[in-house]
Amino acid sequence: MRLMECVRLRVKDVEFERCEIVVRSGKGGKDRVTMLPVSLVEPLKAHLDRVREVWLADRAAGRPGVELPHALALKYPNAPLEWGWFWVFPARGESTDPRSGVARRHHLYEQNLQRGIKRAMQEAGLAKSASTHSLRHSFATHLLEAGYDIRTVQELLGHSDVSTTMIYTHVLNKGGRGVVSPLDR
Repeated sequence: MRLMECVRLRVKDVEFERCEIVVRSGKGGKDRVTMLPVSLVEPLKAHLDRVREVWLADRAAGRPGVELPHALALKYPNAPLEWGWFWVFPARGESTDPRSGVARRHHLYEQNLQRGIKRAMQEAGLAKSASTHSLRHSFATHLLEAGYDIRTVQELLGHSDVSTTMIYTHVLNKGGRGVVSPLDR
């Protein structure tokens, strides 16, 4: 997922049974479905158990619910208070929306995720720099190296044009024209 697609995830968009994540209003305003790695199901469920406590505390404190797209907020006035619409990655505290003046809990601020990636890289002692977008590139690269077709990768990444996804095929061009030296046999 792209950075903002990740921080804007709602609880209802995580499909544990099907190991899918519904990405809503991605780049270009499009929705898509991408994978939820099986290895992340249990940690994500544990995370959501902790997030549910935040949601319950907000409900008990009478705080306004989360922000919804305008048309949805009008059509479903109680939806902002529902668990399914809560953020998968909520901010620690509330902040005031400059447009509406309403103080509410928003999703995690994107720079917090970026800083977390940077901190993890430093703690791991990795010399190369990386970002949230590097993880997206790595995802695409590993899928192509594993033999998945370009259209599947295109769909998972949410690229509208396959030529954007084709950028990742450079990894398939191995040095020395892919020849294995007899010395290495």
